[in-house]
Amino acid sequence: MATNTRAHPWMANSAPGAIQAMLDEIGASSVDEVFEQIPKDHFRSAPLDLPPILSSEVELKRDLVSKLKKNEDCETNLSFLGAGVWQHHVPAVVDEIVGRTEFATNVWGSYQSDHGRNQSWFEFSSQLGALLNLDVVQLPVYSWGCAIGHSIRMAQRITGRSRVLISQLSDPERLSVIQTYCQPTEMDSHIEVQQVAVDPLSGRMDISDLASKMGDDVAAVYFENPAYLGTIETEAVKIASMARFAGAETIVGVDPLSLGVMTAPGDYGADIVTGPVQPLGVHMQCGGGVGGFIASRDEEKYVLEYNGFLVSIVETMKKGEVGFGLACPHQNSYGSREHGKDWTGNSTYLWAIAGAVYMSLLGPEGFRELGNLIVSRARYAAKCLADVPGIQIVWPNSTFKEFVVNFDDTGKKVAEVNDLLRERGIFGGKDISKENNALGQSALYCVTEVHTAADIRRLVRTLKEVLS
Repeated sequence: MATNTRAHPWMANSAPGAIQAMLDEIGASSVDEVFEQIPKDHFRSAPLDLPPILSSEVELKRDLVSKLKKNEDCETNLSFLGAGVWQHHVPAVVDEIVGRTEFATNVWGSYQSDHGRNQSWFEFSSQLGALLNLDVVQLPVYSWGCAIGHSIRMAQRITGRSRVLISQLSDPERLSVIQTYCQPTEMDSHIEVQQVAVDPLSGRMDISDLASKMGDDVAAVYFENPAYLGTIETEAVKIASMARFAGAETIVGVDPLSLGVMTAPGDYGADIVTGPVQPLGVHMQCGGGVGGFIASRDEEKYVLEYNGFLVSIVETMKKGEVGFGLACPHQNSYGSREHGKDWTGNSTYLWAIAGAVYMSLLGPEGFRELGNLIVSRARYAAKCLADVPGIQIVWPNSTFKEFVVNFDDTGKKVAEVNDLLRERGIFGGKDISKENNALGQSALYCVTEVHTAADIRRLVRTLKEVLS
């Protein structure tokens, strides 16, 4: 083993003798001995091609700043990207409140640090529960995909079954997370993920194919409403009824902003509901850690299977006074470690406070107005884009804020179109041409309340220019 003669300026454990000191402490003779359980073919055979060490803070800052300047953002560009992280308006008061020291710097787990934290979390769960028409809402997990994965594992534990049915047109990123949570086939707790065909004329789940794949080993049926490609599932009641008849759970993924204009999942038979927290006052944050929620009816079989924290309210000994605390905290990995119901995972509890503030600002009427505004602007955008020569809107007039735009007849690939748009300060829709969807050269466009009619007309003019 080579002996270090110089410490890396930003890595404390690279100091000469540090590795040997650690080996001596644990009684190992070499680094190879520490990792002997890892197969040899898993190790990298060639050294990493790393840049030279930047030995001073001045050099490091200059290097980082120069790299960061290459980034383009959705504030200086006009963006029509969505597909899991969407550009919505975040009121200034949301940032002001989540940045307060009572919330941003409190110590998790110690009640003396609870300066309104538990009450804010309770307000988040209560308001979101009212939107969903469900009584139990867990504090957010890391992402929507994680929330789906945990929900499927909840259904497995509740039913004792090991197969889940999902739409063929699922988001590849969320599907990847789901498959990770469902674990490899070699594991006893493996869950088989089976995809259900989609009606090509509507983009909705094929009910006959769903019926053919339903069985007494199905733990859950999962569908999104609105779905990944924007379509609205009109047969939600029937899907939930079919799942219930087969003894399976119905898990629904939903964009909370759609609930001002769409039926709440609790009203059409959803047992467990998941969705993103990000639309509720959370900035896009480069796409990561923007939160996902899990909700259900207030029934013991669901409550006892949650993997994270539930905040509840109770009267105190003093009349008219209430307290807020954690319900069933023993069953998660914080309370029972490896014996918990499931790994609690990375938490995004600060975004629960953002969501509580955002939802309180909108109120029921605000959600209704916002939902109508988003639908009208998205439909306007789809109508205008349909007039561009060579462009077709797939499944028009059946979406909430996202819709599929097909470029087959333009003679250009989506990647080419998006490159040309970027040169003109526009982020086009997500390229879905390489996904398993039989939609050819198509992109998923997103229009929200931040897009004005002038923004949409600018997109249309620019597309006509780059496609001519």
